[in-house]
Amino acid sequence: MAKKGTRKRTSKEKHEKIQATLERHGRFDFEYIPSGENWKMPDERFAYRKKFPETIINGFWRVFLQLFSPILLKVWFGARVTGRKNLKAVKGKGALCVCNHINFLDTLFVRQAMGYFRSFHTMTERNNKGGFGGHVIRHGGMLPFSANYTATKNLIREMERLLKKGKIINFYAERAMWINYQKPRPMKEGVFTYAVKFDVPVVPIFCTFKKNKKGLIKKLRINILPVVFPDENLPRRERADKMRLAAENEWKNCYESAYGKPPEYLSPAPDKKD
Repeated sequence: MAKKGTRKRTSKEKHEKIQATLERHGRFDFEYIPSGENWKMPDERFAYRKKFPETIINGFWRVFLQLFSPILLKVWFGARVTGRKNLKAVKGKGALCVCNHINFLDTLFVRQAMGYFRSFHTMTERNNKGGFGGHVIRHGGMLPFSANYTATKNLIREMERLLKKGKIINFYAERAMWINYQKPRPMKEGVFTYAVKFDVPVVPIFCTFKKNKKGLIKKLRINILPVVFPDENLPRRERADKMRLAAENEWKNCYESAYGKPPEYLSPAPDKKD
């Protein structure tokens, strides 16, 4: 039987091998981590906007997270938030947020930066899970996407309401989670299309960290970067694209500053000739 340490190293190497293969092929949006079968597609009955008495449950879990998450993040990850001054640009205003998706707990990273009562989180429909875990994330600000047309309309309506109240809605613009991956990945345009639609800015967050011998995160820095605003002088499509490029550039600059080098990506392996 393999020793416990060996199993952890094998898991680390497995993630790195898969990520290297996907990186070589430019498949930065590929979700290689299985989500299981314990989830349900949100339908027209899914309550994106919680009402009494569920608002009491929401409040309980947000208070719980606000009290205990900072301790967990400090002890487990050595976490610290930088760049809070950049939030002055969205003080009292609604905004969208983009954070690199690197850990099962990275919604807590965003909450620590954006506020436990101010932040909400879009997620894939596969996060609408059953059981206790599903209960917690549903009442902690989860806004799952859906293939159901009516549910999608309800989601958009709820996002608009939250933004008007000055809330911040987080998107994982890379689409897929890559465990403990340090380099910035390309962003999808969806979040920036919503930013143009709702006429709100985007707050880029980029998490940087060191790894211990087991490949786990230590000395985590949750970096709040300069806010990206829509250019009202451009057509809507160009406006969204300019915001995306600006946010990607902020991520890249943060990576270079933290690691002292530009991000370098693996090239496709050359074709073997007979």
